Amino acid sequence: MTRSTTASASDTAALTYADGNPLGTPGEHKHHTKAPAKLNAATIRSALPVALKKLSPRQMIHSPVMFVVLAGAAICTVICVVRPDVFGIAVTVWLWLTVLFGTLSEAIAEGRGKAQADSLRASRQGVFARLRLEDGSTKEVPGTDLGLNDVVICEAGDVIPSDGEIIEGLASVDESTITGESAPVIRESGGDRSSVTGGTKVLSDRILVRITAEPGATFIDRMIKLVEGAVRQKTPNEIALHVLLVSLTIVFLVVTMTLAPFASLAGATPSPIVLVALLVCLIPTTIGALVPAIGIAGMDRLVQHNVLATSGRAVETAGDITTLLLDKTGTITYGNRRAVNFFPANDVERSELISAARLSSLADETPEGRSIVDLAGDRGVNGPDLEEIRKASKEIVIVEFTASTRMSGLDVDGRRIRKGAASAVERYVTEAGGRMPAEVQRRVQEISAEGGTPLLVAETTHDGGARVLGTVHLADVVKPGMHARFAELRKMGIRTVMITGDNPVTAKAIAAEAGVDDFVAEATPEDKLDVIRREQGEGRLVAMTGDGTNDAPALAAADVGVAMNSGTPAAKEAANMVDLDSDPTKLINIVGIGKQLLITRGALTTFSVANDVAKYFAIVPALFTAAFPGLGLLNIMGLATPASAILSAVIFNALIIIVLVPLALRGVKYRAVSANQALGRNLLLYGLGGLVAPFIGIKLIDLIISLIPGIG
Repeated sequence: MTRSTTASASDTAALTYADGNPLGTPGEHKHHTKAPAKLNAATIRSALPVALKKLSPRQMIHSPVMFVVLAGAAICTVICVVRPDVFGIAVTVWLWLTVLFGTLSEAIAEGRGKAQADSLRASRQGVFARLRLEDGSTKEVPGTDLGLNDVVICEAGDVIPSDGEIIEGLASVDESTITGESAPVIRESGGDRSSVTGGTKVLSDRILVRITAEPGATFIDRMIKLVEGAVRQKTPNEIALHVLLVSLTIVFLVVTMTLAPFASLAGATPSPIVLVALLVCLIPTTIGALVPAIGIAGMDRLVQHNVLATSGRAVETAGDITTLLLDKTGTITYGNRRAVNFFPANDVERSELISAARLSSLADETPEGRSIVDLAGDRGVNGPDLEEIRKASKEIVIVEFTASTRMSGLDVDGRRIRKGAASAVERYVTEAGGRMPAEVQRRVQEISAEGGTPLLVAETTHDGGARVLGTVHLADVVKPGMHARFAELRKMGIRTVMITGDNPVTAKAIAAEAGVDDFVAEATPEDKLDVIRREQGEGRLVAMTGDGTNDAPALAAADVGVAMNSGTPAAKEAANMVDLDSDPTKLINIVGIGKQLLITRGALTTFSVANDVAKYFAIVPALFTAAFPGLGLLNIMGLATPASAILSAVIFNALIIIVLVPLALRGVKYRAVSANQALGRNLLLYGLGGLVAPFIGIKLIDLIISLIPGIG
C-alpha cells in the first residue's frame, strides 16, 4: 500500500457514447431529487385524523412536554365543566389546540412518507415470476413466494419480482419506480453492475436473476418501512434533547406547584387554570411539539434525494463526519475503463500481443475484459470464442482475478497467458525466470502519468520460459464536476481520501484531476479497513462510499457507509445508506442533510427557550400586579388586563407551533461555514428572534381579545 498527498487538479470533460449518452451507465451520473409534497389544505386535511388519533395518552407519554400540556388541558376541561366561564373555556380550547398542533406537525411529516410508501406498494402488487426449476423447466409463482437463491427468468416487459443478482445475460432496466429517473440503466452479469431491485422493469433482452433477499426484506420493503417511519428510532442527539426537555419540564412543574402557596401568602392566589396556563407557557412546548416532525422530515429529505438510510443515527452522524474515503473506480471515475490501445514489446509483433490479450480476456466478464476483446476485433484480430477453444483443447483452465494476485488469464494446453497490474505481472514473469523489458517499463510510466491504467500481458510456454508481450492501455475518466464538489466538502471541514488498487503514479494523476486531499494506492480490502480504523483511532468520524463486494468490509466499519445502488448486494447490505442514483458526490448532500437536521433542531430549541423568556414578561406581571403593584414595571408590552395577558400568551404559544411547522419540515438552510459562524448566526436569528417575536405576537393578540366581553 502506498500513501501520498495530491497537489492541484483540473476539470475534465465528460465523454459520451455514440448515441450521446454520457460515458458510464446511462442515467446513473445524474443527481436526482424528488420534489417534497407541498404543505397545503389537502395535506392538512389528510393529516388531521392521524393527529387526532395521536392524542391518545399512550402515544403522548413518549413526549413528556406535550403529555404535560395534554394533562393540563384535561384538568382545565374538568374545571370548566364544573365552573364554566369565558376565560377558562378560552384557555382550555387553546390548550387542546396546542396539543393538536403538536400531533398535527408529526402527522404531516409522516403523511409525506406514507404517500411515497403507497406508490412503492403499488409497484409490488400482482407481480409474478418465472421460477426456473432444477430440471430446467419453469413455473409461474407470486413474487412474494420467492426465497433466497431461487433463480428466475426475466424478459423484456417483465417486472423484476425481488432483489437479486444477474447471473446470466445483459438487459436495459427501468428503475424509475425507486429512483424517479426515467433514463434506463444497463445491468449485466459479472462486475459491479449485476444487482437488480424488485419492482423495476426489464425493457430489453433476457436475464437470469438469482434472488438475494428473503420475502418481506427486499429493498422496496425496507424503503416502505423507512418512509413510513416504522423503523425510525431516536438518535443520540434526540435522546440528549429529550433528557433536557424532561428536566426543564420537571423544574417548571415544581416551580408552578410551589408558586401557589407563595402567592396565597401575598393574597394573590391564582386559579388552577391560570397555573396550568403559566406552566404550559414556561415549559419548552414549541420544540417539544416539533421534535418528532424535525426527525421524520430529516429522513424524508434524505428520501427526496434518493438515498435510503437504515436509521436516523446514520443521518445525524453524516452531519458530523470529518473524513471521507472514496473508492476510485465507479465512484470518482466512471468505472467502465475501456481498452484504447495496445503497445507491444520490441521483440513482439503487434498482432501477437493483441491475440494474447484477447485470449486472456475471453473468460473475463468485467467491462474492461470485454472492452479488450472488442478492441481486438476493431484492430482486425479475431479468433475462436471460449466454447470453441474448449472443444479444440485437451486442457483449459480459467484463472479468475483476485485481490491478492491482481491478475487473470487462461491456461490452454500448457500455454499460460496472464494479464494484470504491472507490478503483479512483473513479479510473475521474474519468478518464472523472465525479465521486464525497459521499453515496457517506460510505457507503463507514461500511461500512468496520463492517468490511464496499464495492463501487462505475459505468457509462459511449455519449456517454462516467461516473457512480457506488451501493454494494454485502459482509459479511466473522472466524472465531471468532481473537483468543485470536493472543494465544497473541504469548506465543510471534510477531508477527502481516494482509495484505489492502482499503482501510485496512476493514483496520483487521478487524485490530482479529481481534487481529493489525499490518496492511498495499491490498496487491498484490508488496507481500506486499516485506514478507517486509523482515522477513527485519531478521533475522526469516517464516511465511506463504494460499490463493489471488496468495499463491503470498509462500508460496514465506517461510521457512515454509502453504497451505490448500481453496486453489488454485498456492498448494499454492509452499508447503512444506499444511494439510488449511484452518484458518489451525493455524499455532499447527505452531509448537508445531516448538518441541516442538527442545525434545525438546535435553532428551534434556541427559539423555543428564548420564547419562554419573553412570555415571563406577559404572565408574571399579570399574576402578581394586584398584590405587588411594583411588578407593573415589567408589563413592558402594556397588555390590557391580567386575563387578556395570560390568554394572549397561551394563544401565541399554540400558534407559534403551527407557524414553525413549515420550517421544521423544510429545515434550516445549511451553509458551508465554520461552527463559530453558524453558532453566531443562529443565536442572532433564532435566539434574538425568539425573544422579539413573542413581544410582537402577544401584543397583537392582546389588542384583539381585549375587545371580547368577559375577558378584556
